[in-house]
Amino acid sequence: MALISAWPLFFPILFFLRCFSSSTASSSGGAFQFDIEGSSAVSVHEATVIRGQQQAVATGSWVPFAEGCQEGFYRTTFGKCSPCNCNGNADRCLDGSGICVGCQRNTTGEHCDQCPDGFIGDVVRGVPTFCQPCPCPLPGAANFADSCYRKNGSVRCVCKENYAGPNCERCAPGYYGNPLLIGSTCKKCDCSGNSDPNLIFEDCDEVTGQCRNCLRNTTGFKCERCAPGYYGDARFAKNCTECNCGGRTCDSQTGECLADSPVVSTGTDCPTISCDKCIWDLTDDIQLAVLAIDESKTTLLSISTGVAAQKRLNDLNLTATYLQAAMSEKKNHSVIWTVQVDDAADEMNDLLREAETLEDQGNQASSKGLLIQKETMETNNRATQLMQQLHNMKDNIQEISSKMKYYAIQQELSPEEIAQKLSVAEEMLKEIKRRKPFTNQRQLAAEEEDAAVDLLQRVEEFHERYNDTRSLVSDVKEQFREYDMKLSDLEETVNQAFDYIIQTEDMNQENTANLQEHGKQHEKIKEQVDEVNGILLSATTILAGPQKINSELSEVIKNVSGFYAEIDGAKKELQEKIANLSLFDDDLVEKAMHHAHNLRGLADELDRNLHGVDTNGLVQRAINASNVYENIANYIEEANKAALLALNTTNRVNDAAVGIDTQIIYHRGKSEELLNRAMQLQQTADYSNDLTVADTSRHVNGTLARMNALRGQLMRAITKMQSAEPVEARQRLEQAKQKTAQAESTTMTVNQATTPMDENVRLWSQNLQDFQHSSAAYKSAMHSAGDAVQKLEEVFPQLLNKLHTVEQKAPANNISSSIRRIRELIAQTRSVASKVQVSMTFGGQSAVEVNPKINVEELKSFTSMSLYIKLQKDNPQLAASPDKFILYLGSKNVKNYMGLAIKNDNLVYIYNLGDQDVEIPLDSKPVSTWPSYFSIIKIERIGRHGKILLTVPSLSSTAEEKFIKTGETLGPGSLLNLEPENTVFYVGGVPSDFKLPPSLDLPGFIGCLELATLNDDVISLYNFRNVYNIDTTTSPPCARNKLAFTQSRAVSYFFDGSGYAVARNIERRGRFSQVTRFDIEVRTPTDNGLILLMVNGSMFFSLEMHNGFLYLRYDFGFSTGPMLLEDSMKKAQINDAKFHEISIIYHNSKKMILVVDRRHIKSVDNERTAMPFTDIYIGGAPAEILQSSISSHLAGSIGFKGCMKGFQFQKKDFNLLEEPGTLGISYGCPEDSLMSRKAYFNGESFIASSQKVSLLSEFEGGFNFRTLQPNGLLFYYSEGSDVLTISMDRGAVVLNASGIKIQSPDRNYNDGKTHFIITSVTPERYELSVDDKKQSKKNPAKDRAGKSPDSIKKFYFGGSPLKTQQANFTGCISNAYFTRLDQEVEVEDFQRYSEKVQTSFYGCPVESPPVALLHKKGKNSSKAKGNRNKKVGRDKDKISQPSTGFKKMYQEVNMQKDPQCQLPMNPKATEHAYQFGGTANSRQEFDHIPKDLSERAQFSISLKTHSSHGMIFYISDQKETNFMALFVAHGRLIFMFNAGHQKIRIKSQEKYNDGLWHNVIFIRGKNIGRLIIDGLRVLEEPFSGNTNTWQVTEPLYIGGVAPGKAVKNIQINSVYSFSGCLSNLQLNGRSITPASQTFSVTPCFEGPSEAGTYFSSEGGYVVLDESFSLGLKFEVVFEIRPRSSSGILLHGHSVNGEYLNMHMRNGQVTVKLNNGIRDFSTSVTLKQSLCDGRWHRIAVIRDANVVQLDVDSEVNHVVGPLNPKAIDHREPVFIGGVPKSLLTSSLMTRNSFIGCIRNFMIDEKPVSFSKAALVSGAVSINSCPAA
Repeated sequence: MALISAWPLFFPILFFLRCFSSSTASSSGGAFQFDIEGSSAVSVHEATVIRGQQQAVATGSWVPFAEGCQEGFYRTTFGKCSPCNCNGNADRCLDGSGICVGCQRNTTGEHCDQCPDGFIGDVVRGVPTFCQPCPCPLPGAANFADSCYRKNGSVRCVCKENYAGPNCERCAPGYYGNPLLIGSTCKKCDCSGNSDPNLIFEDCDEVTGQCRNCLRNTTGFKCERCAPGYYGDARFAKNCTECNCGGRTCDSQTGECLADSPVVSTGTDCPTISCDKCIWDLTDDIQLAVLAIDESKTTLLSISTGVAAQKRLNDLNLTATYLQAAMSEKKNHSVIWTVQVDDAADEMNDLLREAETLEDQGNQASSKGLLIQKETMETNNRATQLMQQLHNMKDNIQEISSKMKYYAIQQELSPEEIAQKLSVAEEMLKEIKRRKPFTNQRQLAAEEEDAAVDLLQRVEEFHERYNDTRSLVSDVKEQFREYDMKLSDLEETVNQAFDYIIQTEDMNQENTANLQEHGKQHEKIKEQVDEVNGILLSATTILAGPQKINSELSEVIKNVSGFYAEIDGAKKELQEKIANLSLFDDDLVEKAMHHAHNLRGLADELDRNLHGVDTNGLVQRAINASNVYENIANYIEEANKAALLALNTTNRVNDAAVGIDTQIIYHRGKSEELLNRAMQLQQTADYSNDLTVADTSRHVNGTLARMNALRGQLMRAITKMQSAEPVEARQRLEQAKQKTAQAESTTMTVNQATTPMDENVRLWSQNLQDFQHSSAAYKSAMHSAGDAVQKLEEVFPQLLNKLHTVEQKAPANNISSSIRRIRELIAQTRSVASKVQVSMTFGGQSAVEVNPKINVEELKSFTSMSLYIKLQKDNPQLAASPDKFILYLGSKNVKNYMGLAIKNDNLVYIYNLGDQDVEIPLDSKPVSTWPSYFSIIKIERIGRHGKILLTVPSLSSTAEEKFIKTGETLGPGSLLNLEPENTVFYVGGVPSDFKLPPSLDLPGFIGCLELATLNDDVISLYNFRNVYNIDTTTSPPCARNKLAFTQSRAVSYFFDGSGYAVARNIERRGRFSQVTRFDIEVRTPTDNGLILLMVNGSMFFSLEMHNGFLYLRYDFGFSTGPMLLEDSMKKAQINDAKFHEISIIYHNSKKMILVVDRRHIKSVDNERTAMPFTDIYIGGAPAEILQSSISSHLAGSIGFKGCMKGFQFQKKDFNLLEEPGTLGISYGCPEDSLMSRKAYFNGESFIASSQKVSLLSEFEGGFNFRTLQPNGLLFYYSEGSDVLTISMDRGAVVLNASGIKIQSPDRNYNDGKTHFIITSVTPERYELSVDDKKQSKKNPAKDRAGKSPDSIKKFYFGGSPLKTQQANFTGCISNAYFTRLDQEVEVEDFQRYSEKVQTSFYGCPVESPPVALLHKKGKNSSKAKGNRNKKVGRDKDKISQPSTGFKKMYQEVNMQKDPQCQLPMNPKATEHAYQFGGTANSRQEFDHIPKDLSERAQFSISLKTHSSHGMIFYISDQKETNFMALFVAHGRLIFMFNAGHQKIRIKSQEKYNDGLWHNVIFIRGKNIGRLIIDGLRVLEEPFSGNTNTWQVTEPLYIGGVAPGKAVKNIQINSVYSFSGCLSNLQLNGRSITPASQTFSVTPCFEGPSEAGTYFSSEGGYVVLDESFSLGLKFEVVFEIRPRSSSGILLHGHSVNGEYLNMHMRNGQVTVKLNNGIRDFSTSVTLKQSLCDGRWHRIAVIRDANVVQLDVDSEVNHVVGPLNPKAIDHREPVFIGGVPKSLLTSSLMTRNSFIGCIRNFMIDEKPVSFSKAALVSGAVSINSCPAA
């Protein structure tokens, strides 16, 4: 029974054990164990053995617990093998959790999905698969960041303590080193504690570590030793004390005075007292500690008020200014923000709904998870119970087994009996199994097992989903953080938009009130109009009578005008005949030639005599320059005399016509008198009667009779003049031509003699600076220079006038060009002379008349001058008469002038603007207290206001004292009105024949003077017209101690735009190597300028500044043409008047790198080629280089204006002024030359500043302006609802102050000339003065006057971002000033303004209208008549041709130009040259072919290209059996034709794709073919064949062929179109007829180009085949830059009459459609002109019957009729034009578009015009002229 009772327990054991394999038991006999968490309890060793023996296990399969998973898999908590989620960066992960182990490729995290600190991955594409070291600044090799991250597409570094910068590329303040250099680190600055205590960090050079600004009288690399003349301990005690040795040196440690050799120190601290050394060391340490504590205390007390705090405040101010500017920009886009806010709100609502859905799903998943957790716990409990039951069953089985053995022993059973008993038990067990209760239990257990397996599978799936969801948690959190930030920004934007709405409502209310007021005014005006209309009706009735008389008089006037025209024409014909007479006398020309040769000999003799006297060469150079100039002047003087005598001959002939001329003038006067009487008669016609009319008729008849008589006399005089012309005069003309040729030769000789002149004068100026004051050679040189000065003073003032006279009389072009070259040399010499920084000594009787190169127009409203002065206090004359004259600049009649003098021991500034003197004495610093060395004086005048500034420097430091005094004239004048021919500039004294005004009529100056600047220009006393009593022997120039000026002058060079520096053979300082580097620092306010240039033939390297940004272009002979490296992202603006360090690095001869301020700007790769240069030009270059073949590659040829310093090649310094060949630059960097006093506005520009100023209370301000536009806003200021504006209205200047308008009486201020405006507001009146013409009105708002502004106000020049009634200004504004509360009156520096929108701060491209120049009347010219006969018209054309000097201007005036457009309609192009390329079949076709072409075919053509392949010429028969072609292959020219079945091929050896013009002749003769290139290369190839069989047919192709042509005979690369320019095509010596068809061919443009498609004025269009549907929906976006205000932009036409047309008409863009129902359209007109030379974006969107047009964000739309039957039509679309036959009559604009189109997109897909179905006409693909 015991066995029977055990069966219920035994059966589950057997069932459970049957579920596992026999291998589950360990070899050691241990029991099988379970871990509730699901991990195996097998030891590590056993797991290794099992993993080595296991077989492949499928993912998700069940595995016995004793086995492990494959590598890359892990066992889940339910026994399955799942793949490790390690992103491919680990091969192993922990069982149960799946956490990755051993992450590779620099990754970390539970799933190897993160980068450790110091590494970064590509998080843009998801989890990083590879983490790279942070590029801070270089990855791996030089990584100085603790960590880095990516934001907005760029890497941002978290630098270590010692490093700074976005990429840790530089050392932090207080550290030095070069992190960009591999192996270099940043170390702490060590200045021994002797740097500025106000700084937080020690100040040292951030690269070398050399300390700057050593204090406490220390010096050295680390300020570690006392400065010369001081002694002590600089490192510890810091007690450097001045030596007391009477000027001798002392020991730097002890201070003991040294004799010739230093005294050896004893080396002991206690020479006489016996003491313990430790005590002394302790004492020293205590003293050092006390000093360190005191120093730290001083540092802490002063740090809050030091430089660092000030710098932080400045940074905060700059940040606040930047934020204010950014906020003002945001205000201008409130409408756009509102739309964006609505869109963002909709997106946010969608996001919130999705978040709620996710939250619900998460809650459901959470509840399911809790339920599963509960069921899992129950299952766990059941498993625990099952384990307990199994243990009990095991015990029972063991007990049964033991009892069975015990029973067998007790009963003494045999084995057979035991086996029998067991079989009986088994039968019983089987019986039990078959019984019903146990069968049901077994079935239930099986079902429970299946359910458990299903549950495990579901849990495993949930676990996998859980892992996937957990990996997405971080991304979801990041997205939520981003959306949270966007919500915060959205909230701020909504608040701003709400504020804007409130402001808009206020403005609407104000506008409503204004509208009501305007309505009332409109009613009043309407009544006045009715009244005027009534008056006009009555006047019409009254004038009906005189109209009849007026018509009769008109006929009379017409007849009289005809006689005037005939007289004038006859006179011009007579003048032409007079002009044809001889201009020269042969005897006089021979005398002039002989005299010139004699002068040349005398000059050579004088040169030899002086050569031995001059020991140092300086004087010889000066005298050589003087002699050359004197020879030129004397020669030209003699030639002038000869020309004047020859001119007298013509004058004698001219006297014969004087009588006739007098009669003409007399009768003309009578006729004009008659006309005046006729006009009076017309005005009083209602009082006239028949008698008056009859009397007038008699007068007219009498006049006609006199006219006929005069005409007869005139004809007789002409006949007499023709008969009086002698034969001898013609012979003399022939002789004069021969003499003129000789004169040309002599002029060329003189020109060669003047060539070295500029070099000699430059060396003279340079050597003057190097002389020592005390040397005897210097005195001797100055004595000799005195003679040279006396000679130069006689030559310079006369030379230009003589050149002008001779140029007018010279008949040959080469003489004119030689004279122009002489002018250039003189200009260069004057430029060099202006930069001679040497003083002159004045002894009381001396004087210099300076030649200022500035335009006197620039001095009218603003004048600024600076100079150096030094008094000779020991001179007895100065003590006897202390009042002295210093300088005078003004008119010869002393009515307008400014001057400087010493009066009553004060320096006095005096100026007079036409009424009375203004004297400003500088009484704060008497002259008697001035030091005995040079001081600086600066005088200024702006309008009525004047200022004088004295700067007294210190010789021992850089400290200086400043003294200022201001003044103001009380008279009405505000302009210094000077005339160029009547202006003088005297310094130090005046000549005896000049009378000074009483206020300046004083004895001459005694001392030394040196001029510095005049306005923005550097001037010098050595650029003089005349000198008087300058004795350099007794009074040499003073040596100026430049200590106080060294900081700003020693290392900087000033370029004025006309000079340049050149470093020749630069490899003498460093070699071109694997890394070639150029460094330079520049500072400029200008927009454009040449910085560096290297040239070698056609190879070049140029670094320029273009529109304020760097523009690098170079070509070292690359096969692909020039390379361009441009700061297109506008990363580094150069023209902000600050120093910028520019570095050009050429790496491995294949990579060019541009770095600005140690920041990488851009780099570009090229073919591996070394730099082929030896010389480098800096800041400019000679004209012959700038005008050479490289000129087309330069962005401009403008010299640099500004300052440069630190030019280095391969880190080697160059002193530019010491380099031979440098011309026209000087030391220093004058601040006045870097100010931006002038601004140019283009109609969209404006500048703004915020200052503490109130312009509506009490104020005065003024500025200059120049413009050609009649309207525009010059100035804008608002204060609450009150507005003050100054604007142009139809040529007049208008001041509008709070509704009070003052308008100038004149309306001609848009004449391109400079005008000066002064505006003043007082409690009594508003006043407007334009060029000293005043208008004023009373000020009604007296209660507002005198109030101080309570806040900072903003004002605008040139326009305003706010919506105003006036358009923005186009022109120049300069020399502006205000009376402010917080500073003195001074000229505004526009460069410092906070807002600068599209404004140029240098140059003013506003010129006087050229038409006015061409119509300027001559001395004896008469008014043009309206009625001329044909003969007179032809004569007029003969004699009115412009001269050579004005020919270019004349052509520009006649250039066709749309008046609304900034750019000319036709860009500058090479005459008769055409540009091909852009498409594969760009070509011209010619239908006319001569009949004799088969016998002899000789063609000539000129070509220019950079292309390696392309077709130039092709002609053939229809089957292309007979053909002839000229094409380019691999850069070589190939001439190819057939001779029967033989193909003849002639190929050039050289390449001709060098971008230069080449002349090519190719001939197919009877039995030979020739190819001739540039007349030098002649290639021939004979052949045999029958010429009669060679026949070709039209068309003849130039530049390319039609599709499918020439493939049979020419290689495919050369079949495509030629890319370049062709011109001068001739056939058998004759020009061929114009092309019958043109495809993508334009004129050959000169100058820079850019990407885009150009449509020329000759017409053309591009056809896009099946590009988009004209039906229901499309979007077209493109950009245009038009050259005409009207033209078709886009046109599509379907066969059923539907069309789409987009065109411009007078600047308005219109889209017009027909959808099968009717026409409908919409238009957009911009506030500014579309034709302003800028790119504009146009977008058209159609959705069914709704069309929207967007032009530069100005949007309009139209809703047309809905066509229910509308279908999509795919038809060809025309761009830029359309055949006239496709245009409907309703379209007003029928002309083609002229200008450029780029970035053409249809439905967001780019459209390539080069792949168009057809390019017809003059259209250039992919190339658009930029100017």
